[in-house]
Amino acid sequence: MGGVLGLVQVDQSTVAIKETFGKFNEVLEPGCHFLPWCIGQRIVGYLSLRVKQLDVRCETKTKDNVFVTVVASVQYRALVDKASDAFYKLSNTKQQIQSYVFDVIRATVPKLELDDAFVQKDDIAKAVEEELEKAMSMYGYEIVQTLIVDIEPDVHVKRAMNEINAASRMRSAANDKAEAEKILQIKRAEGEAESKYLAGVGIARQRQAIVDGLRDSVLAFSENVPGTTAKDIMDMVLVTQYFDTMKEIGASSKSSSVFIPHGPGAVKDVASQIRDGLLQANTL
Repeated sequence: MGGVLGLVQVDQSTVAIKETFGKFNEVLEPGCHFLPWCIGQRIVGYLSLRVKQLDVRCETKTKDNVFVTVVASVQYRALVDKASDAFYKLSNTKQQIQSYVFDVIRATVPKLELDDAFVQKDDIAKAVEEELEKAMSMYGYEIVQTLIVDIEPDVHVKRAMNEINAASRMRSAANDKAEAEKILQIKRAEGEAESKYLAGVGIARQRQAIVDGLRDSVLAFSENVPGTTAKDIMDMVLVTQYFDTMKEIGASSKSSSVFIPHGPGAVKDVASQIRDGLLQANTL
């Protein structure tokens, strides 16, 4: 009924292209319009003003000769004041945008190495957007935003990159483990050195205490028993220590068999040997 009466409805976010006898007349905005078909006026097409998105996959290679697939997402829309240019000048908008994206990416990415391409994604997107803005504005389109959503290296390159990363982490782990073992060995050596030092201090104190005890014993015995000499007292002390040693050897459950001469004569020989050793040491 509307067509018979010449009434045309244009939806929201859409414009209609009006021609008169095949010649462009005007752009009709959303609403109801009267088009008397009898005088050659008609709607030849509609143009959406909504933002559209085009995903473009472009294969190229980087400066270090790694082939990658760059995925760019372009958001664009037609301008109301240039709706006639957008309708008449381009027959395939998506193909035109895709060609410009290919041109910019293949001119930009080969200047970058693979790692830099990942880091400078925003710079690549900006270069694509600037080039598209200049090219598409003359055709009545506005580039809203351009994004580089993904950079996909070849599957073999991905595997190699993962192996390099894994090897680097394993090397770091090995270095950390070696450093930890080094610290443990140093601490163990320091502990052993401290233990030996303390053991030496203990032995030195023990010997000093034995010497002090013997001296006190000799002095006390000489005062209490008149007529005894220091030699007699030392012989008696050595005999006492000899019997104490024999007692400890016999009382220990883990003692090995020890064969030593035993008897008064043997004790005298032991005392003589110790005394001679001490005298020779004092002489030297």
